[in-house]
Amino acid sequence: MKLRPWEASPSFYQRERMNAVETRVSDGHRAKVDRLSPMGKLIVNADDLGLTGGVNRAIAELHGAGCITSTTLMAKAAATLAAIRTALATPTLGVGCHVVLVDGEPVLSPEGIAHLACAATGRFRPTLGTFLRWLHGLEGGGGSAAVRQSEMEAEAAAQIARLQAQGLRLTHIDTHKHVHLFPAALRPVLRAARRAGIQAVRNPFEPAWSVRATPAAPWLRRLEVNTLRRLEVGFRRIVTEEGFRTTDGALGVLATGTLNPQTVRALLNALPAQGIYELVTHPGYNDAELQQAPTRLLASREVEREALTALRDCAGVELVSFTELG
Repeated sequence: MKLRPWEASPSFYQRERMNAVETRVSDGHRAKVDRLSPMGKLIVNADDLGLTGGVNRAIAELHGAGCITSTTLMAKAAATLAAIRTALATPTLGVGCHVVLVDGEPVLSPEGIAHLACAATGRFRPTLGTFLRWLHGLEGGGGSAAVRQSEMEAEAAAQIARLQAQGLRLTHIDTHKHVHLFPAALRPVLRAARRAGIQAVRNPFEPAWSVRATPAAPWLRRLEVNTLRRLEVGFRRIVTEEGFRTTDGALGVLATGTLNPQTVRALLNALPAQGIYELVTHPGYNDAELQQAPTRLLASREVEREALTALRDCAGVELVSFTELG
């Protein structure tokens, strides 16, 4: 039986818990980890597959090295077709749909979703702020709540269908810029996914222990993450009502743009032995193609690519994909 890449390394497959204790780095010191205790489970997901060829290459390389178990693919981006070929050739890599409703190009004709997309530019609204004003009915001519929901569901369904039509078995969904944090965007995205047979979704809320393990994050980003956590109870209720499964939380959301080797090690050391968490990452190569892409994450993708190699040497952590949610 062929092992998956992360199973082939003794750092990642499910170890025999009766073995002797092993060491793990904690605040620069060696600390004992008892193998009799449960192992923390972590999904390592790379967002933005399809954004550029360099992003595709970084994700494929990290998966081959046993550092990434999952990715989410953009249905309409510069390197989507190449990303689909890579995904089909790498069945050990869990692949979900990275639903884009802001700062991107729709799969449907802009005329058919005239309130969600701009017919003049053929694109979605360029920023999260402008999207949120539209989402919550604060933009003149933005359509009724029912129209907004219908257009988001239709576009999400089209993006999922485009990937599934290529033969991909999608494991889960998440959204660009985490717009499914907000209830008005969450329900239509979940309904589109459920119709396509998908039953798992990213929990985009970062737990307090992970926030504490990310001291180098900018204060404004920290304020945003802590403020948005008030939406988590409603998120979990809607996810349950719609019949979906999700993780116990997302790590690395606070560290987006600043995820370095020290932060990765701190998050791994703080990971609880119980539950399943997702580490949200954005690795890539900062090449000429990325410089032209619609993203603020440039040099940071190189830093993340290097930082994620720390996952090859972590002890006491079992790397899994979204299929682990059942």
